[in-house]
Amino acid sequence: MAEGAAASACPSAQRAAAHAVSLRDVTITFRLADNAAFTAVDSASLSVEDGEFVAIVGPTGCGKSTLLNVAAGLFPPTSGTASIFGAPLTALNRQAGYLFQADALFPWKTALDNVAIGLETAGAAPAAAKEKAQAWLTRVGLGHFGGRYPHMLSGGQRKRVGLAQVLIRDPKILLMDEPFGPLDAQTRQIMGNLLLDLWSADKKAVLFVTHDLEEAIALSDRVVIMSAGPAARIIGDWKVPLARPRDISEVRLDKAFHDLHREIWQTLKDEVLKGYAQTGGG
Repeated sequence: MAEGAAASACPSAQRAAAHAVSLRDVTITFRLADNAAFTAVDSASLSVEDGEFVAIVGPTGCGKSTLLNVAAGLFPPTSGTASIFGAPLTALNRQAGYLFQADALFPWKTALDNVAIGLETAGAAPAAAKEKAQAWLTRVGLGHFGGRYPHMLSGGQRKRVGLAQVLIRDPKILLMDEPFGPLDAQTRQIMGNLLLDLWSADKKAVLFVTHDLEEAIALSDRVVIMSAGPAARIIGDWKVPLARPRDISEVRLDKAFHDLHREIWQTLKDEVLKGYAQTGGG
């Protein structure tokens, strides 16, 4: 009671006490071309604490990205509620940065300009925006690549630019939809370690969607599992008992990593097979 009263009296205290992301009994139903109803996600509840890294894993087509889009405010749930730091989410989530699987870089702009544009559109002076963009390119290991265009960069380098492009705006929440999916295994490990280094600096709330259970365990504080769709549900939520800081390649050798992977896979494997059958193996 006393804590609740204090939170009500002080907005900053209320923000500190609230979940960064809270989805409660969220159901998402779409209308198909023939006007039939298709329920992608059914009664899903999920929360992410401020500073917590949560990964969502599930088979293809289970609604992981759909849930992420609700947290981004791209569309409202059909039923249930979405809130950000305790406030109902009724429009675009301005406190979140979104990193997609596909590159979101402008091909006619240099790496420097691609990173700076987020600040410029928010009203920052071009010179100040580019100075900060250069600092962010340096942080992601591309300090000497600012004058290159996207087609001149490797896949991993473009992902680094994308990370800088999102983080330069200092979002309180980071939403990531299989951002490293198109990369080769070695580059994925490098990008995972870079992400953890950047995240550890200010511990943003992260909601990370992936098909890769190993990646989910190596990166996150919690791993949430979704069932196969349609009407996908959240069927498991595991805490990751691995100390931080972590190195992606080294943590995968830890016995606790393998024990947790084995435990989660017991729940996940049947759902993956269901999803595989429903999509014809695609």
